[in-house]
Amino acid sequence: MADRISGGAEEVSAVVPIEEEQVAPSGSDVPTPQERKMSWQNLRRHDSLYLESRKLHGRDHSEDDKKKWSVILQLAFQSIGVVYGDIGTSPLYVYAGIFPEGIKHEDDVLGAMSLIFYTLTLLPVIKYVFIVLRANDNGDGGTFALYSLICRYAKVGLIPNAEMEDGEVSNYQLNLPNRRQKRASRIQSALENSHFAKVSLLFATMLGTAMVIGDGVLTPCISVLSAVGGITEATSAMTEGRIVWASVVILVFLFMVQRLGTDKVGYTFAPIIFIWFAFIATIGVYNFFKYDPTVIKALNPAYIIYYFQRNKKNAWISLGGVVLCITGTEALFADVGHFSVRSIQLSMSLVTYPALICAYAGQSSFLRKHSDLVSHTFYKSTPGSLYWPMFVVAVLASIIASQAMISGTFSIIQQSLSLGCFPRVKVVHTSAKHEGQVYVPEINYLLMLACVCITLVFKNTTNIGNAYGIAVVFVMTLTSSFLVLIMVMIWKTHILLVITYVVIIGSVELVYLSSVLYKFDQGGYLPLAFAAVLMTIMYVWNSVFRKKYFYELNHKISPEMFNEMVSTTSFRRLPGMAFFYTELVQGIPPIIKHYVEHVPALQSVLVFVTIKSLPVSKVPADERFLFRRVKAKEIDVFRCVVRYGYTEVRAEHELFEKILLERLEEFEGDRRALCNDDGRVEEDEEDGNGFGGVAKAWKQGVVHFIGETEVVAKPGAGFGDRIMINYAYTFLKRNLRETDQVFEIPHKRMLKVGMTYEL
Repeated sequence: MADRISGGAEEVSAVVPIEEEQVAPSGSDVPTPQERKMSWQNLRRHDSLYLESRKLHGRDHSEDDKKKWSVILQLAFQSIGVVYGDIGTSPLYVYAGIFPEGIKHEDDVLGAMSLIFYTLTLLPVIKYVFIVLRANDNGDGGTFALYSLICRYAKVGLIPNAEMEDGEVSNYQLNLPNRRQKRASRIQSALENSHFAKVSLLFATMLGTAMVIGDGVLTPCISVLSAVGGITEATSAMTEGRIVWASVVILVFLFMVQRLGTDKVGYTFAPIIFIWFAFIATIGVYNFFKYDPTVIKALNPAYIIYYFQRNKKNAWISLGGVVLCITGTEALFADVGHFSVRSIQLSMSLVTYPALICAYAGQSSFLRKHSDLVSHTFYKSTPGSLYWPMFVVAVLASIIASQAMISGTFSIIQQSLSLGCFPRVKVVHTSAKHEGQVYVPEINYLLMLACVCITLVFKNTTNIGNAYGIAVVFVMTLTSSFLVLIMVMIWKTHILLVITYVVIIGSVELVYLSSVLYKFDQGGYLPLAFAAVLMTIMYVWNSVFRKKYFYELNHKISPEMFNEMVSTTSFRRLPGMAFFYTELVQGIPPIIKHYVEHVPALQSVLVFVTIKSLPVSKVPADERFLFRRVKAKEIDVFRCVVRYGYTEVRAEHELFEKILLERLEEFEGDRRALCNDDGRVEEDEEDGNGFGGVAKAWKQGVVHFIGETEVVAKPGAGFGDRIMINYAYTFLKRNLRETDQVFEIPHKRMLKVGMTYEL
């Protein structure tokens, strides 16, 4: 069992002021070796990783951008099974959602088809495939990718843990146009100088994240219920209750196979979805020519105007059904990290989009002759000889339909976890071949439980469809808001193009949003309630996380104070090396003072390790570690910041420890060479510590100190803070994974140090 030392809150007499953030702008000059030597004495007076840091240049990543076509086609095929199950199965229920009370006029079908055609073309294809996918963060997408781009360009982060060296990471650089417009600078300054703007950006990011997770809950429910419900066309023995329980069994099976990983699931599901697209496209073309080829007139957008003139308010309400044809579109962006931009563009443009247009055109032709069958359009328009094969494929496709949003949910949970916006959960990397493919066990089972409950409670697709539309359009609107900021600040897009985007795409999304909100009391409240719960959890965790960081920052220990602590006659120096994990990137955390006061002994080499996430998707392995030597008399003390991107999963502990120690030895060797070239004798060497202590201490054994801090609201705190800190945060912390479980540290070499912070 791991040992634990507990204690009360510590009040450090000398409070160190918060140091100003130092972030190197993109394209800043890197100091030369000569400049490093000249700045050596000045450096030692500051607690910074700059200049003295061990800087290793990363490998050339241009090869990643030049994937062979064989790999791109392979990923494009996999993406069919993972990304498009949701949007691909939308023909099961779209027309029933548009005309819940039946078709009143024969030309209403043309208006609906015209709406579907232009909605599919404008949002999934033009907006996402050709615009939003360009805003990927080194190959990764989703709400956090957009947020990270903004954070890298403007200082909008709420935690002051950035160093100048972060801007030197190769993936951190932004490819900015040479011409910087005043408009972008003004917006950047406004964001950086407004705390409200910073909080609003983080709030919007959390809201988008919560809504995408809501999609991951609603997609399986509506898709599986719609497909299984088709059995009523063949037999009346399948009652609503039996359909619901059959759907529940299928949902449980779906979530149980998630542990296999996106790679295996993609290869398994891709052929099925490909067959599904072939079926709906072929049947669509068949119905188009059999019933009414004149529906091609729907390409004329004037039929949309006529549709609204005839139906007025009912036409506006029906937009909530039209929006169901683009469900799962956010998966194009959220799942791009599982594949690649080019593979998503190919699979959408060459397979998914044409198949969907053919399917909806065929259903429109069928409805022109059979308007009374609109509630069961999909199965009624399927030729009798193909009913059973189509039913089997539809059920299989509906099982797969939820895969896109489930995969996207895992990705954004990992991203929010890395940025301190979600409680600790285990993230498993499921593919050795492709980065970004992850599985989160706790979230998987919670999603399964939520899906089963919703299916059992709602029992049909009508109210679920109303809820689904709100989640879809909310996420799209938030994505557009972030994209406009990126277009103005980072891409430096011409103002006329920005206005065009806002007027066309932005206005369309707002109209759809107004329509789906109209059905708030008919199931539309579900995603908002779900998002409210998730955002409460994220807000509580992030707020206390920041309060803890500022507490440690204000109470950090200076090297001088540390020397006083270890210079007492009672202090003992132990053989070996100790890793002390802390959130701080600068200074010595206050918990070390608490530990030394109770146990006046430390290993001969002490390394303060900070696991830090940068606002970038990936950090090259050779640029991951930053080191600094802290001046201390009795023991060798080092500061190490280990930087990860928000989409990266840490390597297993033994490998991580080995690499860290190797990098530390390299740093010591380079530092010694720099001192010799400068003609000076290092003061620490005069004290007898020397440069060989790292290797020797490593062989003598390594122990890991984990700071397990308890938090309580300080005396005089407001009612809200007391509830959030003493109850909500404490409940989350005690019911989720411990720090050592997340870091995968062996208990035999671990020592937990407890301390209470009054926040």
